Amino acid sequence: MDLQTSIKICFKKFAEFNGRASRSEFWWFTLFYLIVVIVAAIFDSFFVDNSQNMGPVEIVSTLILLIPSIAVTARRLHDVDKSGWWMLIAFTIIGLIPLIVWYVSIGSNKKNRFGPPIKLKRS
Repeated sequence: MDLQTSIKICFKKFAEFNGRASRSEFWWFTLFYLIVVIVAAIFDSFFVDNSQNMGPVEIVSTLILLIPSIAVTARRLHDVDKSGWWMLIAFTIIGLIPLIVWYVSIGSNKKNRFGPPIKLKRS
């Protein structure tokens, strides 16, 4: 999967928290999210004289990408047979460690309680 395909899938499944997401779908969308927020922050730094808070472009871009980001994260956790609610352990800071391990783990090759395995096309 490439960046463009990942973005299309994540916006197509904008608020779909069911199913599974591959590692590449998750990481490409995460990269896209980071690039958009960084570009928005740079844009705001040129036009808004507020260095301590988020500028308007950064706020809008973050809000637009928030739900798809949460949805793809839940689907990624489903791929490793974890509930999407596990993403809440990130608030404990130490909980970031198991989350990152799960994000980089290979998903189960068998059907799990969240659906059938993901079939990716090789190019």
